[in-house]
Amino acid sequence: MKDSVAEEHLYLDFSHQYRDSIFPLHTSISLFLLSYCDCKLFTIFLVPTSEDVDDQFVTKKLLSGLEVHLISRCQLPVVVQSCCLPAVVVKDGKFCRAGLSVVLRHIIQKTYEADPSKKDVLELLGFKKTCLKACAEVSQWTRLCEISIPLAVEGFLTASPENCQTIPPDILQLERKLGEPVRVHNDDKIRRQKLQQQKAGTKATVPVLGKAATEEGETVETHQHPLPSLELSIAFSKLLVQEEVSGAVNREAPHIRRTKTSDLPLLDHVFAEGLYFTLADIVLLPCIHQFLLSSKNQGKNLVKLPLISGWYRRVQEVPGVKQAAGKCNMELLQLPELTSAPEEQLQDSSSVPDEIEEEDENSHFIGGPRPTMTKLMENGIEAKFSPHPCPSWTLDWTNLPSPVNPGEGKMSRDRALRKQQQLNNLVAAVTKLAKPGDVIVDFCSGGGHVGIVLAHMMPSCQVVLIENKELSLIRAKDRSDELGLNNIWFIQANLDYFNGTFNIGVALHACGVATDMVMEHCIKARAAFVISPCCYGFIQNTVKFKYPRSHQFKENLSYKEHMILCRFADQTAVQLPPERRLIGKQCMGLVDLDRARAAEEHNYSVQVISMEPESCSPKNNMLVGIP
Repeated sequence: MKDSVAEEHLYLDFSHQYRDSIFPLHTSISLFLLSYCDCKLFTIFLVPTSEDVDDQFVTKKLLSGLEVHLISRCQLPVVVQSCCLPAVVVKDGKFCRAGLSVVLRHIIQKTYEADPSKKDVLELLGFKKTCLKACAEVSQWTRLCEISIPLAVEGFLTASPENCQTIPPDILQLERKLGEPVRVHNDDKIRRQKLQQQKAGTKATVPVLGKAATEEGETVETHQHPLPSLELSIAFSKLLVQEEVSGAVNREAPHIRRTKTSDLPLLDHVFAEGLYFTLADIVLLPCIHQFLLSSKNQGKNLVKLPLISGWYRRVQEVPGVKQAAGKCNMELLQLPELTSAPEEQLQDSSSVPDEIEEEDENSHFIGGPRPTMTKLMENGIEAKFSPHPCPSWTLDWTNLPSPVNPGEGKMSRDRALRKQQQLNNLVAAVTKLAKPGDVIVDFCSGGGHVGIVLAHMMPSCQVVLIENKELSLIRAKDRSDELGLNNIWFIQANLDYFNGTFNIGVALHACGVATDMVMEHCIKARAAFVISPCCYGFIQNTVKFKYPRSHQFKENLSYKEHMILCRFADQTAVQLPPERRLIGKQCMGLVDLDRARAAEEHNYSVQVISMEPESCSPKNNMLVGIP
């Protein structure tokens, strides 16, 4: 085990205890993962949401085996005060990770780094280590696990008795998800094994946990337990670190090999994401446990959720789960086996919107953008660009310290020059807006090209970098440390988990919907913004955003027509014919004009400007808004 691990503080909300869980559920989930990983690398602070919390009650009664401290919200490190909890901060107070998925993934990675023998903990991150990595703003699955189900269960527990009779739509959505076919990276191979097993009429016999491991000696007793599917045998063989069952490694018979992929049997869910136990199961267990606990006196609820009930029973068989539940005072229920699938009930869940599937009938476009552009022009709407306020302004790159310069990375000379030109435009616009003492937030900061230049050029301002990708943010912090900057913070989080106050928001090439998310944050904070959009083709309706954005465009364009503009706005690459690039630029201007009009409805003055020189990027628009 490694000794030199930097001390990190974990901050968790604490509102109340109900039955055997701590609320909000995000806190129970975090503590359950710490217990499952047997992780003691973090100093844990509970942040009460009210003043009447008894210190002794919290530390002794609620958390056996974990040392925790109480801290008031005003005592939190300043960077943490700008974030939703849970949050983890390094002791120096400059680098913060916030939001449930980001914090849980960090706990797993730190546990494995400290003790590489805990490979089962690392396996929680799933194939390619991507479990719950996509942010909730764009991933329907992350949103369901991280936000929707915890909130649905908390709402269910506090609802009036008559409302408790109804299963929350998000729980029904999970039941439906568990009934969908599983897709895994070696999908074809396993489906052929399943077909061979079906032809042979066999059932797999798989070792599963017989008794909970003892707290001290970690003695595990297993017994043979008949399980009726290949999926279960593969899942539990992996959990018990054993070779796959012999039937799963034999070469398929010739008639099995010749079977078309479309004729192979589909795979069933064993755990939340498919065949393997992952972080998603850890997140869901405390939530579903509380829901089932409240529903056990309403037997009809469980009958309507056979897949969730089966999942709940299987999760309890995973080595370490019952032990972790015991440490967290969770008394897991022993549920009866349910087999009847309530099709009429699950049909109700089809009313739950899937943001990715929404407007699917409009996703296949026929024709180009000209009819849409003509329609707008007939209604007096054209792409117009404001004059650049300082087209020849440039930073003195040759005299700046090397860590400030984007060319010091692995970029080619041409790309580094274009990046410098892009930064000239954004820094010039921010410089005109900023005043001493301002807080400037670099959203979607990546490796910190914008934020580090701003922090270096404006030492009297506080700069905050927000980025979801950990490695990019670590690179940015390394560059900042080399420069010795003291006016910069780093927050690894999805945008929704940042709730701090600030004066200027900036983003260079915020992808797709991210531009609208940054604008929304700035409008809520009444902050100015300087944003360069990107990836217009990725724009689509989501839970939070519907397109077109402005009343003016909604009155003239359908969603489908707006999406045509977005798709053609991406066609500005230098390799394309000049006429096509010109149409792409006009489409970019119209999409951003819609965004500008939407901001103006919130009493903003907004300009759409072309960066100088325009060759600095195919995506060379810049939105500058002032409240």
